Amino acid sequence: MTIESAGRECGTVRVPSYAELLARTDAPAGSSWYVFGPDDELGTVNFATPERVAAAARGIRRGATFNLDLPLDMFAGQEMGGRCAPEQEIIRLGRDYWDDRLDRFFPQGTTQVDGLRHCQHRVHGLYNGFPAAENVPGNPRIGVGKWAERAVAGRGVLVDLAYHYEMVGEPLDVGVGTAIPIEDVVAAADRQGVDFRPGDVLMLRTGWLRGYREGRAVLRGAQPGLLQSHETLSWLWDNQIAAVVADNPGVEVMPPDPSSPFAAEFGEPRDAREAVQAGMMHPHLIALLGFLVGELWDLEALAADCREDGIWESFVTIKPLHLTGGLGSPANAMAIK
Repeated sequence: MTIESAGRECGTVRVPSYAELLARTDAPAGSSWYVFGPDDELGTVNFATPERVAAAARGIRRGATFNLDLPLDMFAGQEMGGRCAPEQEIIRLGRDYWDDRLDRFFPQGTTQVDGLRHCQHRVHGLYNGFPAAENVPGNPRIGVGKWAERAVAGRGVLVDLAYHYEMVGEPLDVGVGTAIPIEDVVAAADRQGVDFRPGDVLMLRTGWLRGYREGRAVLRGAQPGLLQSHETLSWLWDNQIAAVVADNPGVEVMPPDPSSPFAAEFGEPRDAREAVQAGMMHPHLIALLGFLVGELWDLEALAADCREDGIWESFVTIKPLHLTGGLGSPANAMAIK
């Protein structure tokens, strides 16, 4: 089910393997900078070519639709690293009309996508060499508005890791930082009988969201997620995954696994938040490789349907806010089967 670690075409572009990216001397090692051109602003969304999107749409069978977004106020009263739920005000416009106004609205306060301006690499900076000094309001460069203009759609593959671990007799404790190697993602997909194709939206169900609803997990605590490793990055990149999303707050395991090869890049942490972040894979996923990363996705109803009919693929759409220079956005995501 894996794509061989060798250069592969994406439209008219030859995409180097991750091994080739690690050997680069014309850009940061391990980065995809300039692969899609010096002015690229889409990152791995480029993998969702029109041909691949059209092929994914042909997989719709029943027309059943599934909302993948949590409510904007889902985490009201919870600490989210400074983020909070929006405060709604209803304003009457004359006798017969009303409007909403949202105060303290954090676009990444619930089901979200991280934009390419959300995270920089400590050494190399933001995706495709975008200068951090230009990461200011009003500058549209590599903002979520670019994904909004393009819109994101493709074949979604749900990998039910929670179900897989239950079947092998090792259920995940959603309140513990269990690192999930990419080999287990592949094993879970094998169990489901699903393959991977270039341009896929990879959706990972860890069971964290269900655990949170049941009081077995907290928003800013330990959580199971992807192991921080070059093997994880290699698999995602070489399989030309367009977006990787999960039902947990970080996609990757938190706190980062002690084996993370990325810890040394962080240097000496300046505060408690940096100490927690040391070793995270986000700077490599987002800043170096340009991945669309999605967090806190509601995959429960979709997973239940997939278990019932045995079909783990769907047509997925992601429509970020058309926010000029936005750093993140509600996912506005849905799946159609």
